[in-house]
Amino acid sequence: MFAFTTHKTRYGLYLKYMKKFTILIVLSIVSFILLGIFVFKKRVIIKNPLIKTAYLPDKKIVNSPISIDYLRSLKVDSKKLLIEKELENGSNYKQYIGGFLSEGNKVFGLLTVPTEQKPIKGFPVIIFNHGYIPPSQYVTTEGYVTYVDYLAKNGFVVFKIDFRGNGKSEGDASGSYFSSAYTIDAISALKSLQKYDVVDPKRIGMWGHSMAGNLVFRAMLVSNEIKAGAIWSGAVYSYKDFVKYQISDNSYVHRPYERKTGVAQKDRETSPEIQKIRSNPEIIDFNSDFWKAISLTENVKYLSRPLQIHHAIDDLIIDIGYSRDLVKVLKANSKKYEFYEYEDGGHNIASPSFETAMERTVRFFKGNL
Repeated sequence: MFAFTTHKTRYGLYLKYMKKFTILIVLSIVSFILLGIFVFKKRVIIKNPLIKTAYLPDKKIVNSPISIDYLRSLKVDSKKLLIEKELENGSNYKQYIGGFLSEGNKVFGLLTVPTEQKPIKGFPVIIFNHGYIPPSQYVTTEGYVTYVDYLAKNGFVVFKIDFRGNGKSEGDASGSYFSSAYTIDAISALKSLQKYDVVDPKRIGMWGHSMAGNLVFRAMLVSNEIKAGAIWSGAVYSYKDFVKYQISDNSYVHRPYERKTGVAQKDRETSPEIQKIRSNPEIIDFNSDFWKAISLTENVKYLSRPLQIHHAIDDLIIDIGYSRDLVKVLKANSKKYEFYEYEDGGHNIASPSFETAMERTVRFFKGNL
């Protein structure tokens, strides 16, 4: 009797513990399912022809065509650079009209190639980005002649690209401050040059003047394949500086009454928010997600290559404050840079400052390419 009672007691305890264990398992499974549903609902899916990524809710998404993260998500590529026409030789270099594709547009440019024997891995390259010239007046072989000549004579392949809509290049001209089109052109040029047999694909830098100073910095935040960048008289790095210093030309912002539609607009920022920079800049919150997303200085963390900056104090087109403010950000973020101010030379950093600035530019590229 005693043995039977003990066995029955143990069996009852066994059933009691099994019941508790089963309940615990069921509760755990239910909790796991509820947690999964909660996380799934909290995820935000952004659908875009060019961006298809899932983001957590603490990651604010700004789907702007000029935001740095958007540009970094693009897969920009181009076929090998093609020689369209041979021109008269320079002092120690050959000259051609080259062509490449950028988002389906045939874009042209002035190409120089040293006549000396090609290095085993190819020549270093400088992609030359011109400042604003009325697109209809732009001519490939005119403008910046002395600039290109100086760089070309020092052993670089130089490719002065025309940008879409400029000269004979296909596409819609836009600008750089409120459109990503020219930045995409410059990166497409890099991709096409990397496939060109006289070039060292790992030694490509960029030079930019005025409007293209913004382009060069933006491109360097997007692609770390740009090994070094030189900016002459550049502008608009935070957009707050645009309001502060202004620029004499006002042709870059898309106006609502300009009824341009279709694929030509996909690279432009045309939102009501961007219009405020002309109409009501005093009400802009530059700390908002939108303005931080498109600001170059707010995204300086992506800069991984050295930058050289030149600006004349007497520049009447682009205030030197643009460059000085940029340098403060570069210094605060421990980025590698060089900054040179010139007493005279104006917007184009003309002689006698030109020769000094060019000498420094050549030394910079030779040291970093």
